[in-house]
Amino acid sequence: MSRFKPALLAAALTLSGSLGALAGTYDITVDNIRIDTGEFTKKGVGYNKSQTPTVLRFKEGETVTLRVKNNLRQTTSIHWHGLILPFRQDGVPGISFSGIKPGQTFTYRFPIVQSGTYWFHSHSGFQEPDGAFGAIVIEPKGGEPIKAQRDYVIQLTDKHPHSGNRIFRNLKMSADYYNRSQRTFQDLVRDARADGLQATLKERGMWGRMRMMPTDIEDVQGFVPMMNGRSTRQNWWGLFQPGEKVRLRIINSSAMAYFDFRIPGLKMTVVQADGNPVKPVPVDELRVSVAETYDVIVEPRGNKPYSIIAKSMGRTALVRGTLTPKPGLAGPVPRLRRKPLLTMTDMGGMHGDMDMGGMGHVSSQGTMDHSQHQMPMEAEMDHSQHQMASEPAAQAAPAMDHSKMDHAKMTEAAPAPKEMDHSKMGHGTKAKGAMDHGKMDMGGMDHAMKPAEPGNFYAPGSGLKPVAYNGGKFLSYKDLRASRPLYRERLATRTIELRLTGNMERYIWSINGKKLENADPIRLKYGERVRFKFVNETMMSHPMHLHGMWTILDTGKGKWDPIKHTVSIAPGTTVYTETEVDAAGQWAFHCHLSYHAEAGMFRKIIVEGGPA
Repeated sequence: MSRFKPALLAAALTLSGSLGALAGTYDITVDNIRIDTGEFTKKGVGYNKSQTPTVLRFKEGETVTLRVKNNLRQTTSIHWHGLILPFRQDGVPGISFSGIKPGQTFTYRFPIVQSGTYWFHSHSGFQEPDGAFGAIVIEPKGGEPIKAQRDYVIQLTDKHPHSGNRIFRNLKMSADYYNRSQRTFQDLVRDARADGLQATLKERGMWGRMRMMPTDIEDVQGFVPMMNGRSTRQNWWGLFQPGEKVRLRIINSSAMAYFDFRIPGLKMTVVQADGNPVKPVPVDELRVSVAETYDVIVEPRGNKPYSIIAKSMGRTALVRGTLTPKPGLAGPVPRLRRKPLLTMTDMGGMHGDMDMGGMGHVSSQGTMDHSQHQMPMEAEMDHSQHQMASEPAAQAAPAMDHSKMDHAKMTEAAPAPKEMDHSKMGHGTKAKGAMDHGKMDMGGMDHAMKPAEPGNFYAPGSGLKPVAYNGGKFLSYKDLRASRPLYRERLATRTIELRLTGNMERYIWSINGKKLENADPIRLKYGERVRFKFVNETMMSHPMHLHGMWTILDTGKGKWDPIKHTVSIAPGTTVYTETEVDAAGQWAFHCHLSYHAEAGMFRKIIVEGGPA
């Protein structure tokens, strides 16, 4: 347990919920609720009988006790996302414990060894997309180094009228069931005018042969984005006085939606990423992938309301909240910008062997140039400094309890991944493999993908590269620089390659071509430093989350690389991270898109050795 005594809490502020009678003790109930989005109402799951997310406020150095009572008819759980704690407290059924049975009260108890903005959510079935999530704010010892007069949590979600179970069934039946952005005849006419009819038909043909669509950016559309449990119609608002500094703690707790976040008329200064301080970065807009958190500081000077805008990456929906000098005012709601389209480079190079002849306006990446009717996107720079090596992919394994899965196999022994001595090796070879596109045999195709080196987090020519709404600065991972290193700089002992793979037509998502029930655990050794090589062979972005240990994102800054708990891997890219294996036990490792994790993009990590 912690060497610090539990701190007395003067006030544990929650937007909704109850505080236990003892300092450092909190009571949470898990309840069936009705969720009102202002556009529809639905059955859901919530904490403390509310659709407004509960906010837990801890202090670094204390030990907290959380009593969770399950009022559902199904088993539940709570995972403390991003918190460093003993694995038995991590809250993943089938890995760290057996879950919380109906009617049962389960007590979590663990030391708070960090500070920053985090969140918590159910790790059982689809309770999280159905509403079971909340926020965590941890005050650092000595107080916040960057002072602000106001401090607000901004917790985002994508609330759909269908339940999580129904959405997953529909996606398995038809992967484009919720795609409301399919191209129309009018789009064909527009593209033919811009690129020529022959080139346009060839481009349509290529997408058709791959059984894909360039509008496949969001698996699930038709949702209502919400901010702190309120939609645009319901207008969440927070007060300020002109000239004050306001800290916004942004949390994306969506099931599937990435959000692009901005406050028109205000510059934002990013001071924290996934709970860890970063060197302040002034930006106009930032992208928050599913499960990520960012802290920003703004200084509104006008005596007027400012709109807080979070629009989905696919630009199918947005939510507006308001910073206001007077209670209840609502800022203006902007129009959605033109929807982006995927390009062939977003397909992970799967178009390499296709006939591109006769296509006008084709780039060196095999992508039609739609610059006349698509928005310009941000360029990325190569900051590669690390020495790296390729090795055969690690075999990996079963994990999360979604009520329907057999976890008996989860403790089966598996050979440890092969190791490579990085001190004697240079750059590795390009990975091979192929995404299963249904009936289309692409298994023998050599990757045309040019992996993104550290610092390049979108494929060249990607349709997903973001641009700020005002032409200003859009945050990139390469902008993040740790304020203070958590670990000494040293070479990793080995590299484990994780290919993010899938079959969109059948809605199967996997790692190294295997779903979780068909794979063995990834075995790590306590005390080692492991380098992970993520190769995204799909056309979807995947926010990869490692439980229990920090992820050092390779941006080429060495010991100043940012420390995160969730890293988004864009289509057609290769991203490197490193992890100091300093937490004994068993941990989950998965894509944080709810329906991708359920479909198989999930592994179990076993850390061998270390303290009992």
